[in-house]
Amino acid sequence: MCACRKAVLLDGGFSTQLVENVGEQVDGHPLWSARYLATHPRAVMQTHLDFLRAGAEVIITNTYQASIGGFREHLGLAEQESLKLIELAVQMAKDAVDTYMKENPSCKVRPLVAGSVGPYGASLHDGSEYTGEYADTVTREQLAAWHRPRIQTLVAAGVDLLALETIPCQKEAEVLVELIKEFPRVQAWISFSSKDYREIAHGECLKDVAHECWSRNSNQLVAIGVNCLNPKYVTSLLSQINEEGRPHIPLIVYPNSGEVYTPKTGWTDPDQVPSVDSYVEEWLSLGVEYVGGCCRTNAKDIQRMRSRVDRWLKEGTFTGTMGIVSTNGSCIANSVGCH
Repeated sequence: MCACRKAVLLDGGFSTQLVENVGEQVDGHPLWSARYLATHPRAVMQTHLDFLRAGAEVIITNTYQASIGGFREHLGLAEQESLKLIELAVQMAKDAVDTYMKENPSCKVRPLVAGSVGPYGASLHDGSEYTGEYADTVTREQLAAWHRPRIQTLVAAGVDLLALETIPCQKEAEVLVELIKEFPRVQAWISFSSKDYREIAHGECLKDVAHECWSRNSNQLVAIGVNCLNPKYVTSLLSQINEEGRPHIPLIVYPNSGEVYTPKTGWTDPDQVPSVDSYVEEWLSLGVEYVGGCCRTNAKDIQRMRSRVDRWLKEGTFTGTMGIVSTNGSCIANSVGCH
């Protein structure tokens, strides 16, 4: 065990920031930002670097929408070519970290690369990663077989940990926390999508699902929480998890901006939710240890979150906690940052 910082800042919405580096609309394509691994890999690297320069301590690979079937259908790639593209995604993230470290030679803490493992529903291009409807028809064996090659490739390419993210249903979550046992040297977080104050997208109670996942694989999970949801739901959802008398679970949150996406209208903000950074102190005080942004949050948002995290830590709310441990056993996230 090592004394590590309690508040670790993640990056923001990759597609949102990528627009700044490709000069065109990214959202709406079946592969979303993943297609730029084939067409604009340097722009992918630059997007990661934007978030690092904004203060992110963990960047997430551009593989949320990456899959063998998706690359075959929309890019015409064979299986091995598809896996090579996933490897490239990891390399682009590593290159960004290398560049950042050269720019900041006094930095003693190397930022982490988390391998994005999006849900099965993201490959269906029907929005079901936000409903989890496929859980009623797809078997556990099918889910494991679909996820395994991506996870195997990300781990082999050298990610520091895995981001099992935007998971809408308990069945898929259980499959994933069991599946990563095949890769015992890697750690992971798991985060769920939600549309209300209590349940994950498919309707299961978040606190029950969180404790079930934790009981199945607390050895490899560094945090459990929510992502890509309206920030107004976060406090209610996460405050239920660590009730007295139950095992303590480290919490993670990286919501979207509160806007809603539809293919016809794009992004709209019907609720006029406050900016994501305005919630940071509230979530950290709740016990969140990993915080960042998702869709419609850019490097400027992460920079503002960086300021709020630093202010919160400076005010003396810091406490030591178990951090992310790399595959060689050393502590990666610690109390000495570069910002």
